[in-house]
Amino acid sequence: MTETTGTTAYANGQILAVRDGGIGTITFNQPEKRNAMSMEMWLGLAEILTQYEADDTLAVVVLTGAGDKAFVSGADISQFAKHRNNAEAQQEYDRITGIGRQKLASFTKPVIARIRGFCMGGGLAVAMATDIRIATPDSQFGIPAARLSIAYAPSSVRNLIDLVGPAHARMILYTGRRIDGAEAERIGLINQCVAPEALDETVMGIARTIAENAPLSVRASKLTIAAMLKDESKRDMAAIKEIGERCFNSADYKEGRTAFMEKRRPVFTGR
Repeated sequence: MTETTGTTAYANGQILAVRDGGIGTITFNQPEKRNAMSMEMWLGLAEILTQYEADDTLAVVVLTGAGDKAFVSGADISQFAKHRNNAEAQQEYDRITGIGRQKLASFTKPVIARIRGFCMGGGLAVAMATDIRIATPDSQFGIPAARLSIAYAPSSVRNLIDLVGPAHARMILYTGRRIDGAEAERIGLINQCVAPEALDETVMGIARTIAENAPLSVRASKLTIAAMLKDESKRDMAAIKEIGERCFNSADYKEGRTAFMEKRRPVFTGR
């Protein structure tokens, strides 16, 4: 990893990370390939998220793509011939990239996807693994798996169904067609579709709002939402109970009550 003008570069510069207060922004930085995800980028993402997870001063993460042509256009196809040329090679590819995928899936802090341009295949899988997705009308969403004779990962199919339902999931997967930002908003694939000139303000406004809220409460909400999307037998109710008790026993709970009575903005510390 290298430092450049306040920005930390990972994966040989293919991923950039920068902090602004309690907000961390991660940029997929391979614009010449429409920010296609290489194996190295997945490992770099895992490294950044591991550091951000341990940083109690960081409250929320924004994922974005370099330039205005793509969020992430998919997996880096130039690596397919070497790393995904058969089922055995695919297993090793899944093992390596799975390090980043699992880190994103299990990340305990809110993650916002700032999307403009192509958000396809593996890129859409990244976006769907975030908590909130904001995109522009000219963005393009799709899963071209059916045109490549590959099977989309079960975890990503599950995320797709959770967001848009089985009917829209079938249409997206069976046809491989692209949809724009307005259609993505209509079917629930993204939270909000905004004009390009409003994208940064909208995303950072949401991020700042989250960063100002009580970290334990936000974490409890993320944990509980994730649990409720699982089968009842797989829900960790003990963990939900524990985080709930931490909220009520926290100094932040006292601060929230006091600030409300004093008609002022609360200052939370995550304790």
